[in-house]
Formats: sequence, structure tokens, C-alpha cells
Amino acid sequence: MGNHQSSDEMKKELDAMLSKLNALEIIAHDEFQRGTVKVLRRLVEGQIHSVSEFDHLKKALDLLTLQIFEVKNKVNSL
Repeated sequence: MGNHQSSDEMKKELDAMLSKLNALEIIAHDEFQRGTVKVLRRLVEGQIHSVSEFDHLKKALDLLTLQIFEVKNKVNSL
């Protein structure tokens, strides 16, 4: 399997994409191009949100796993 990017690297790339989209919107010549940029911007913003939510889910899963082990250790010590 290939290496996966960290969430911070992914966010940096996505932020760079947003910057490029902002520049594209400025130089867009017609309404179609501006509309396309707006759709792409929304997709990139959604991806940034998904990466952030995934980070939250990973943290929650880690905390839940910790709690499960703590409960298991208490039960085994009785």
C-alpha cells in the first residue's frame, strides 16, 4: 500500500486549491466559468470539512478504546 497523507498535509493541499479557485473566479470571463468555480469551491470546502470530521472521529474512537480497556481492567481486577 502507498503512503497516506496526514490530515494536515491534506488540509494544506485543499487550502491551496481554494486559493487557486479564488484566482480562477477573478479571471473568469463568463457566468458558466464562475458557476463552475463556485461548484468546485463547494466540493473542496466539503472535503476540508470531511477531513476535519474524520480527525474528530479518530479521536473519539481512541477515547472509546481507552475506556473499554479501563473497564476491562477493572472487571479483571475484581
